[in-house]
Parts: sequence; structure tokens; C-alpha cells
Amino acid sequence: MTSEKDPPQQDIAPDPPQFYHNQTALTNFPFTNGPCPTFVPQTHQIRNASCHEARSLAQYEQKRSGKNRSSRVSDIERVESAAREDGSGIHITWKDVWVTVPSKKGGRRPILQGLTGYVEPGQSLAIMGPSGCGKSTLLDTLAGRLGSNTKQSGDILINGRRQTLAFGTSAYVTQDDSLMTTLTVWEAVYFSAQLQLPDSMPIAEKRERAETTIVDMGLQNAMNTRIGGWTVKGLSGGQKRRVSICIEILTRPSLLFLDEPTSGLDSAASYHVMSRIITLAQQDKRTIIASIHQPSAEVFELFHNLCLLSSGRQVYFGPTGGANEFFTSNGFPCPAMRNPSDHFLRTINRDFDTVSNILAHFPEDEQTLNGGQTAAEAINILVKAFQSSEHSLQVQNRVSEICQMNVGTVETKKSQASFFTQCLVLTKRSFLNMNRDLGYYWLRLIVYITLALCIGTLFRNVGHTYGSIQARGSMLMFIAAFLTFMAIGGFPSFVEDMKIFTRERLNGHYGVAAFVVANTFSSLPFLSLIGLIPGVISYYLVGLQKEFGHFVYYALLIFVCMMLVESLMMVVASVVPDFLMGIITGAGIQGIMILNGGFFRLPDDMPKPFWKYPMYYISFHKYAFEGFYKNEYIGLSFPNEKAGGPPRITGDEILQDIWQVENGYSKWVDMTILLLMVATYRILFFLIIKGVEKFKPVIRDFLSNISIKQQPYSEDSLQHQQESSVRTVRAFSVLDCKCYQVDVTFRD
Repeated sequence: MTSEKDPPQQDIAPDPPQFYHNQTALTNFPFTNGPCPTFVPQTHQIRNASCHEARSLAQYEQKRSGKNRSSRVSDIERVESAAREDGSGIHITWKDVWVTVPSKKGGRRPILQGLTGYVEPGQSLAIMGPSGCGKSTLLDTLAGRLGSNTKQSGDILINGRRQTLAFGTSAYVTQDDSLMTTLTVWEAVYFSAQLQLPDSMPIAEKRERAETTIVDMGLQNAMNTRIGGWTVKGLSGGQKRRVSICIEILTRPSLLFLDEPTSGLDSAASYHVMSRIITLAQQDKRTIIASIHQPSAEVFELFHNLCLLSSGRQVYFGPTGGANEFFTSNGFPCPAMRNPSDHFLRTINRDFDTVSNILAHFPEDEQTLNGGQTAAEAINILVKAFQSSEHSLQVQNRVSEICQMNVGTVETKKSQASFFTQCLVLTKRSFLNMNRDLGYYWLRLIVYITLALCIGTLFRNVGHTYGSIQARGSMLMFIAAFLTFMAIGGFPSFVEDMKIFTRERLNGHYGVAAFVVANTFSSLPFLSLIGLIPGVISYYLVGLQKEFGHFVYYALLIFVCMMLVESLMMVVASVVPDFLMGIITGAGIQGIMILNGGFFRLPDDMPKPFWKYPMYYISFHKYAFEGFYKNEYIGLSFPNEKAGGPPRITGDEILQDIWQVENGYSKWVDMTILLLMVATYRILFFLIIKGVEKFKPVIRDFLSNISIKQQPYSEDSLQHQQESSVRTVRAFSVLDCKCYQVDVTFRD
């Protein structure tokens, strides 16, 4: 612990600690089974890290074993430790798992084909294979994250039972790093700690958990660096990957899924990160499943078991050390001084069979892969050899043993932050992001001020002549329609927030309601500025009604319209997550609403089917126009230039005869209707997100049942699907300027 006093409870994101300056050793190491034993970094660990990382690691381990180290462990960690010391943990097994997707030619195309395997507590499984072999699909299948268009069959059991994992029990680190680019490393991890860890854990312990997690991933020197994006240069890709891992291991999950955890990392960082994760798994009896692409030899040796895939077929499953022997016994030995993982991937990668066949006919290239065999032939040999091998029998037996073990059920509920805490932390984080992201509100505010100056100077001192009636209406229409239309400019930033929300929601960090509440309250100050500053400029330069109450209503109506458009775009984002398509969709919806809002075509002149009933009453511009018109015209009178009419025309007559506005209710009713629309759109966003979460598994289960009943797969049918055709092509060699006629194998 630091010598400083603990921060107050209301401090949402205090300044990050300084690790190596005037600070005693940390009190808790992030092991849930009590204080960590003294650890001295081994020589091979230092050798596989950079000099700077080795120096930081040595300093940290020295501090962690210092004399002033406290032995205090939180009650929450004691409970988790006791559970793991009982021998409990998560055993996950899968048997005969198939996953199919729709084919372009009709029917279904298999992605995973009859896979069987297991992972036990304290062990780590590496899922390897060429690109497109089904690594991420298998990971998503085991984590329950498949898309609704996929069909899944087979048994996936947790501790021998079909059960759902509670929050904090499992975590998933995705391949894409969806992080809030404006936050620093410390802020991102500490905000996440406050969201995930329960309120019963003191703030000091949450700080400590965040600190030790950051140090474990080697990010202590980048703690005050912003993550960075297109506006600001920040962390490297590898550092962002480590931040994503930090966020997901804060709760010390018993089951951890990692999708390409070493992407963007150099060999030293890859070894350090994976070594720390697997060490934690061994000490705390955690279960680790990682899809990994071409690891170094040192990283490859860290894993206990290997699942090797090619085109969705299981080439090998078993101990990592037995893979080399398996390949050697089947005629594919690993050459000396070659990384075994590189050899495995090179042997079973059929994407370049065509290139290999062409090169084999060139006199200059006498070496061929796999002893002259194509990768497709090698895969068939290895798959058949594995199915009849002792390894396959051991996997089947071990899966059956685990299913018959009397293992305790996984807890169905785990403590996390309360709804109020989640709303408070999310509001603080979202406000910080909006304040730092220039494109979210500040750039739009500058544009709004510029437009307000243009409007004010164009309609300056509009006066009270008969011609000012039309001028006032046009000016107010532009404010209500086109000024609010520009609120869609913040849609790209909101889509980035949605990506972060989707990742955190899938991992159970918080609920949809907390996100909606936080987004609403964090945007209020910025929308207030947008309603106030451009409102003052445009209102008083034009010379609208002088009473202060009229200006307050004018600014409030701009504020409500801005919030309504943002609420509408939230609904669009829940349906169309792509920001470019979302902007086009949102612009089209607003264009239709502006068109039938009552200005370009007066209400009495609209075709009654569809355009007036119901589109005219659905368009929020109807109520915005009415509110602005009632606020401005009521109480004024203008000279009447029409022949035969009264000398002056009142505002009520203008509303009824010229603008055809409904005068049966006040302007505050129009504002109330707009506020109800704001609430309706945000509730609709909530219902869409919850509906997708609820019905997506139902749709997938329904499709899976259809797949089992209507499309049973057999080895013969799959062999027929995977048959290749040989075609003759002509190839030109640049080396000897000759043409060759080559028989090339194509997959049908």
C-alpha cells in the first residue's frame, strides 16, 4: 500500500499511483488464494524479455517480496481462495461439436466438424491452425457467442452439466481491442475495476487490484499514456492488447477465453504476458482457452494441451509435447532448428497448394513441401491417423471421466457493483470521453456557433413588417430542421461507444439500463451548451421576442430537439452498427421527417393516407415547428398588406391561416410531446438490445434443432463435399522465360 491516505469513496478515477518513487511494497498480489509467495525472476524469463522489461520485472518482484509487505487479504479473495483450495474449478468438455453456416449455393457449409476435447482447472489449451480454420469459431462456440445464422450441435458441458456461467466466473478477451481511446491506461483499468468489483470491496482494494493487474501486464511505464486513436497517438497495438487482457482478468475469472492474445506483441512481450496468465491459471486453478496464431517456441511450450485444426477438422488434440511425436510417426517430422508450431501450420495449410504445385514443375525449385504431398493430402492422412490413434481414445475417455466426476456446480450468482454505482461510474467515464473527444461535441459546437452567426447576420433585425412573417418562419424552420439535423455528426463516436458497450455487456460488466442512463446524463452538459450558446447568438441577432421567458423556451426547445435526434440515432445504431450505413440511414429518416413536418407542405394540403396519417404526427418536426411558432408569433401583430383585410394581423391568425398550426394546446404541450419522444426512443433502444440478447439464443437453438433433424452429416458426405478437382492451367516462368502446362488441384 502507499503511504498516502485512502481516497474518498466518491473519487471515481483518482490519479494513478507512482510505483517506484517513495512507495513501499504492494500489500496484495492479484492471487485470489492469498498473498503470493516470494518470487525471484528466473534467468530464462529475463533472457526472453527486453532489458527494460527485465529491469522492471526485477524491481517489481523485489518490492513484492519486501519486508513491509502486508499480509491482509480481502474477504472476497478469501472466499474465492477457499473455493479453489477445495479442488473446485471449471472443467469444460465438448463432444462431437458441429457448427454450420448458410452456403452461397444453398444448404449448409460446415465450419467445425465433429470436434471433441476438454480443458481442466489449472490447465491451458492452445487452439491453433491456419487462418480460417475455425479457431475463433470454436472459441465462440465454447463461450456461447455464436451468431444467429449459425447452427450448432453436440454437447458442451461445464463440470459435466449444461449450465450458464455467472458474471465474474468467465471472461472473454476479443481479438479486436475495443477500448475508449481518450482514457489513459490507469483510467481504463480503474473504471473497469469499479464497474466489475462489488461495492463491498473498499476503494483502496479496488485501486490495488487495478495496480497489480497493470504491473502484471508490464504496463506500469505507460500508465499515464492515453490509449489513443485517430486523433491522438497513444499506445502501440501490443500495449492495447495487454490493456484488454487487464480489463478482463480484474475479477480473477475461473474460465478465461483469449482470442489471439499475442496479436501485435513482440516475442518477449508475448512470452511475458502468456507466462503471467498461465502462471496465474496454475496457481489459482483457472481454466485457460486461447486461440493463438503462430506462437514462438517459448510461448508454445507454456501450454499444456494443443488443439490443432485445419478447415474445421481436428488434426490433433492432446499434450503439447506429444504433437511433434504424432507428426513424426505419420511421416511429417519437424526439421531440426525449426519451431514446431511453424512446422505444424506449414504442414496443414492448404491455402497455398496451388502455388506449391506450380513451383514443383520449375527446374529451379526442386524442394517440395511435405515430401511431395500436398497439404490437403497431408491433412487427410493426419486426420485419419488421429481418429485411430491412442490420443483420440485418451481424449474420449477423459471427456467421459470428467462428465462422470462429482464436481460441484458453478456458482450461479456473483457479486458486482450495484446499479447506482454502475450508473455513476459510467456517467463519469462517458463525460470524460465526450470532453476529450473533439469530434463528439466540441467540433459540433464550433459548427453550430458558426451557423448561428450566419443565421443571425442573414436575418439580422428582422423587424415587424409583413415580410418578416415569412422570414421568421424560415429562420425558425432552419433551426428546428437543419440545425438539429447536424446532431448525426456525433454518430461515429457513438458507434465506437457501442463497440465498447457490446464487449463489456457480453462479459457482464453492466446492464443496458445503466448504459442508457449514463449516456443520457453525461451528454446533458454538452447539449445544454449547444442549446444555449448558438441559441443566444441566433435569437438576439435576429431580434425575436424580447421577453426572457421566450428565449428560455427557445433554448430549451433546441436542447430537447438535439437530445431527440441523438436518441433516434441510438436506435439506428442498435439496428445498423456500421457508422457509414448508420449515418445514411439516420439522414434518410430525418429527411422524411423534415419533408412532412408541416413547412414544405402545409398540413391541410398533405395527402391524408400515409403522409398525414400517421407520418405527420410521427415526425418530431411537427411539434418542433409548432413550439417555435407559438413561442414567437403569439403576442405579436404585423401590418396586413392584403387588400380588403384588417390593418393588422395578429400572431394567432398567422398561426391558423398561414402556418396552419393547431392552437388547441399550448407550446409547453409540444415540448412535453418531444420529451416523451426522447424517452420513447431510448426505451426502444433498450428493448432492441434486450430483445436481441433474449431471442438470439432461441433462434440459434431452433436452427440447431433443424440442423440435427434435417441434415445429419457423415464422413462420406463430408468427403464428397471436400473433394478436389484437377484442372490444367498454363504457367509462365520468369526465370527461364518458358511456359509450362501444369495440373493444378482446386477445391470444389
